[in-house]
Amino acid sequence: MGVWTLQRAGKGIPNASLPFHHAVPSLTHMALVELERAGFLKFVISQNVDSLHLRSGFPREKLAELHGNSFKEICPCCKTEYLRDFEIETIGLKDTPRRCSDKNCGARLKDTVLDWDDALPPEEMNLATEHCRSADLVLCLGTSLQITPACNMPLMSIKNGGRVAIVNLQATPKDKKASLVIHGLVDKVIAGVMSKLSLRIPPYIRTDFVQLTLRHSLKKKCVRWTLRVTSIHGLRAPLPFLQSVKVSFPERPDLKSVVLKEQPFSLQRETSMNKPFFMLLTLNFSDGCSCLSSSIGWPVDFQKRKDSFVRDRALVLRELYSAAQRESCIGQQEILERENLPRAETSIHGIVTNIVRYDTEDEKLAPPKNDLMNHSRSNPAKRHVEGTDCHSSLPKKLKYFLKDKKLNC
Repeated sequence: MGVWTLQRAGKGIPNASLPFHHAVPSLTHMALVELERAGFLKFVISQNVDSLHLRSGFPREKLAELHGNSFKEICPCCKTEYLRDFEIETIGLKDTPRRCSDKNCGARLKDTVLDWDDALPPEEMNLATEHCRSADLVLCLGTSLQITPACNMPLMSIKNGGRVAIVNLQATPKDKKASLVIHGLVDKVIAGVMSKLSLRIPPYIRTDFVQLTLRHSLKKKCVRWTLRVTSIHGLRAPLPFLQSVKVSFPERPDLKSVVLKEQPFSLQRETSMNKPFFMLLTLNFSDGCSCLSSSIGWPVDFQKRKDSFVRDRALVLRELYSAAQRESCIGQQEILERENLPRAETSIHGIVTNIVRYDTEDEKLAPPKNDLMNHSRSNPAKRHVEGTDCHSSLPKKLKYFLKDKKLNC
């Protein structure tokens, strides 16, 4: 049963086994990414606020989030969007604690999640309507089709000669108008579709970011310095993927190690100006990550200045993605940029914190349980063990629908 069905039956809603910020895209999320890359899928319309479509890597310009995104802020003036790795503190299009980073703007940001009385965002609605009208096939996946006006959008394609296919556990009010209805698990059906199309479901590889700052001031022959481990979204923004940070000095037994347990992570020390040292930061990950920790080495010499640089972020992320996929493990990290000022050094690092495989040929890494009350998700790892033949389970009518169709979901 889905959440709404459980509520109507007076039954309790299951608790999520993971925090919202650690939710993992389902098999279907990742399949949609590949369907878009292959040219089958043209647009996705989502009523979810969990950010999983963007987290999966689906293109923002081909996605309409009708009810907003719990991890996204927007500038009301210049319309710049800011995707965060933590849940925004407010809902209902209210002001948040942060401001637009554009020096020519600086307006207070707003959350994007609608409250009950808020109107749907016109930009998202216009795009969704346009694509529904032009689609020759609309797939309705894991939705009860009861929330207006979104529930009526798929029918727009019918008026223009298109068709509608519905995949949901329970019957929907629009079943009679659909050309195909499948009552079943969305993941299982989509796995069959991918098999029929000979498309491989890509793994989900998550990269998180951390900012390291070392500020110092001179005090006779000593240096007083402060280390901060913070979010790239601001000094006060949370780091949801970090539980603690251990700071050690392997080559300096006179400097004691310390474990920083409270955010914002900060350490103050005084050391000799003439004695360089090597600092090792062990980042201990929180629950929901696929490994326990990752380490960053930092050679410190206050008498020498390092070069500043900024690397191509997209290129670095591709390198991390390829390394994690090739090595079938996580914890890889790369530095994206470094800025050196007379009294401070700041660097930003990308770290692979999770990898989930969905393809039946890859059994090395099983996806973690992600019970976020979404009845459309099943456990791909279980299907691997059982050896389910997705190709043979694909309904014949759906095989017909897959011929030369441009899909909207």
